[in-house]
Amino acid sequence: MKVNRARLAAWVVFAAFAAGVVSFLPHAGPLEAQAQNLGMRTVSGVVVDGSSSPVPAATVFLKNQKTKAIRSYTSTKDGRFYFAQVNMAEDYDLWAEKDGRKTATKTVSSWDSRKNFETELKMK
Repeated sequence: MKVNRARLAAWVVFAAFAAGVVSFLPHAGPLEAQAQNLGMRTVSGVVVDGSSSPVPAATVFLKNQKTKAIRSYTSTKDGRFYFAQVNMAEDYDLWAEKDGRKTATKTVSSWDSRKNFETELKMK
């Protein structure tokens, strides 16, 4: 029975090493801790009007579909907006508003593997 326990223990250590839970490098921790920022993306783009001219000072919203948390950004004079550290494992709604006008809502999907999600939001 002791031989089987020793083999089981060796298997558990090997499996933990293979899965990245245990590391033999002195400076390295679990892979989850090292890879946290790999799951982040940027969401950026431009807000334009019906004639494709930039819309400055529009409020751009990024809403997490699960938690309902909302982030906002005021577009620059050339209509640009930018959100950093957007979790790739979550789905988001993205839209802009200004002076009672609103763009269509776009979805930033967790199925989209782009690290830099860039889009155009067109005012109605």
